[in-house]
Amino acid sequence: MYVWARLARMAATTGRRGPYRLGGESRLSFRCLPSDIDRNIHLNNARYMMLADVGRIDIFLRSGIYRLCRERGWAPMMGGLQAAYVREIKLWQRFEVVTTIETWEGGEMIGRHRFLLEDGRTAAIVLTTVGIYDLKVRRFVPIAEMFGLLGQQGTPRPLDPAEAAFLASHRNLRMSVKSPEAAS
Repeated sequence: MYVWARLARMAATTGRRGPYRLGGESRLSFRCLPSDIDRNIHLNNARYMMLADVGRIDIFLRSGIYRLCRERGWAPMMGGLQAAYVREIKLWQRFEVVTTIETWEGGEMIGRHRFLLEDGRTAAIVLTTVGIYDLKVRRFVPIAEMFGLLGQQGTPRPLDPAEAAFLASHRNLRMSVKSPEAAS
């Protein structure tokens, strides 16, 4: 079951999981299939990112973010990610991907994707930064404004140390790519 089948299954079952509200989570169950493994016979690193995408898309569908983006000519855009792998997910093993919107700063949301084994232990964690880009005025939409339009009010909590380090590292890497010296 490659990504399209997993996306279709997630989209077909969004109604059963109900609407997403700030502070909630997306919890999706999977099994590690032969198409997911690498030569070590465990979930390969690219699949972690793809399954994190499925969790994020679930939140965007259930919260109304995708609908709002279509209506307003906005586009969700990944800024970057960081992953830490601590336990392997072996072939045929069941696991869950638990996705949350942790907090936000200006036009950036911090997402957390936890890969949980059946016994509840964490196999991996992926932090992501996502923005909503207004294609007409060429700017990132303030996340508080977007949630307000969805009728969801909330105050972002301060970044925890891991999130602050992730954003700092991400911003430094982006700047190094955008600098004139990086182009040569």
